[in-house]
Amino acid sequence: MKQINWGFIGCGEVTEKKSGPAFNEVMGSHVVAVFSRSELKARSYAERHNIRKWYTDAQELVDDPDVNAVYIATPPAAHATFAIMAMRAGKPCYIEKPLAASYEDCVRINRISEQTNVPCFVAYYRRYLPYFQKVKEIIDNGTIGNILTVQVRFAVPPRDLDYKSNVQHPWRLQSNISGGGYFYDLAPHQLDLLQNFFGVIVKAHGYTANRARLYDVEDTVNAVFRFENGLTGSGAWCFVAHESAREDHIEVYGTKGRLSFSVYTYTPIHLCTSEGEKDIEVANPPYVQLPIIKSVIEDMQGYGSCDCTSISATPTNWVIDRILGKI
Repeated sequence: MKQINWGFIGCGEVTEKKSGPAFNEVMGSHVVAVFSRSELKARSYAERHNIRKWYTDAQELVDDPDVNAVYIATPPAAHATFAIMAMRAGKPCYIEKPLAASYEDCVRINRISEQTNVPCFVAYYRRYLPYFQKVKEIIDNGTIGNILTVQVRFAVPPRDLDYKSNVQHPWRLQSNISGGGYFYDLAPHQLDLLQNFFGVIVKAHGYTANRARLYDVEDTVNAVFRFENGLTGSGAWCFVAHESAREDHIEVYGTKGRLSFSVYTYTPIHLCTSEGEKDIEVANPPYVQLPIIKSVIEDMQGYGSCDCTSISATPTNWVIDRILGKI
């Protein structure tokens, strides 16, 4: 596959700036079709982004002979269905995170990928961003010594829609669609990065609560976990905090110092050692998914290799489901 012609299944917010434009930025890659259940959305997206074809039937898009790769950007509950549909048609997939709405669905995806020998990639794009590659470099080169423990701290205020109990809540708060609440949507990036830095998490346990009672799913999560190398870590997430408590930090403690960085706000990386404290600013590309999409395309073309496969993404779903008590 030298020319990759993409079909988009889903055309929501994430495809507008984070990912969509990047597919046409890579040599040998072009978006040729888009699907949405809404004719208005599909047609509008196609017209605005100069895409030749649009569909309201996902199977028709998958069967289109001009499409030889599929980008799945729907809510997680539909990921497995569309991924399996595409792989059985012999078409590689690139799926928004998390890989699926449950660990069980991840296993199904991996089984079909193995049976069909069709690759499946997952959009844990932060692995490929310069900001997080700098964090990994600092950890790997021993600047803060041997790693002792790691801590995730994340707190945000409720969103305006969270208060509107008389209307349908966003899909991220409907566990049958998203897999859980905001934790299932936001924690995957944090936990995937940690496993990219330190290896697979092999034990995890969590406590959940619904403290504000704004919606039905958990709004507060606390967890502990252990990596395969024996390193331990913990995390605290609150999605109904006061504005003054807003926080987005991962702290890594080592024998020679401490490293702090954000996952969503990209505040300067803070390094503290015996030589003093310093902030390190690292710029990311305008389309944040461009580096990983380029890697995926080059893998498909046979020029390179992308390690962000469905196999490598599955442990994150396992950890999340363990923390939430789903398995």
